[in-house]
Amino acid sequence: MKASAFNYARATSVVNALELLVAHGDKAKVLSGGQSLMPAMNLRLISPELIVDIGEIAELRGIAVRGGALIIGALTRHVDLLKSPEVAAHAPLLTEAIAHVAHPAIRNRGTIGGSLAHADPASELPACMIALNATIIVRSQIGERRIAAGDFFTGVYETVLSAQELLIAVELPVARKSSVHFFHEFARRHGDYAIAGLAAQAIVLGDVFTDLRMVLFAVGDRPVLARSAEKLIDVVVTPALLSDASAALGEELDPPEDQQASASMRRHLAKVLLARCVSTLLGRPDLDVGGSV
Repeated sequence: MKASAFNYARATSVVNALELLVAHGDKAKVLSGGQSLMPAMNLRLISPELIVDIGEIAELRGIAVRGGALIIGALTRHVDLLKSPEVAAHAPLLTEAIAHVAHPAIRNRGTIGGSLAHADPASELPACMIALNATIIVRSQIGERRIAAGDFFTGVYETVLSAQELLIAVELPVARKSSVHFFHEFARRHGDYAIAGLAAQAIVLGDVFTDLRMVLFAVGDRPVLARSAEKLIDVVVTPALLSDASAALGEELDPPEDQQASASMRRHLAKVLLARCVSTLLGRPDLDVGGSV
């Protein structure tokens, strides 16, 4: 299939893009990398009357470290994140996760802002933003909003972003001393949509977590910050305690069922990921009690 007929406008600046969005409201869609938007249009899942192309707005591209924060422009491509020494030094979880995003052709065009605004619940980047405690910065003609990543995603392909707002950047705290990370996903083939995945950022002192943010993806209608992981903070983790946390995680999740996996399979994979994450970050092979895949 091909997309329905639409009008096209290339924005020359953020101000110009916002003017177009205000003028056309929810009849307009923003084009950044186009790796999610164009397939959806070709399948006629969406049929916007106007495409607002922001791809040439230079101010929305780039990576910088300022005041203890890593600032990433919304138009920064996945491949640039993958190759960035600043990202590798200050948010290595993101570097690792990006390597799992689709295939090189997609990573060469797709943007971080486009991925976050698209809000696919099986996507790696929304989960990473929550694990890294990121702030998502959006702008409208009224002004700028700073939104905690955990509050940004509201459902399948849904966010708090309004039709008159533009996602312009994300801000990540730089990795603290003693911080460690974990990323893994289960997919039928590398680059396919994840069946279940986990992004985690933690602080380990000795053999104890003093902070632990575990975010699962592809197991709900949005990324899921595992509240059950709080059981593992500021205590010596034992197999029994981890088993309790795993059981609590199972109760916490409400996974979807589709042609890729049943809800029970996704719940099982989430528990496997929990155990592998804790075992890996603490260097405790005895804790990998998540079961087989």
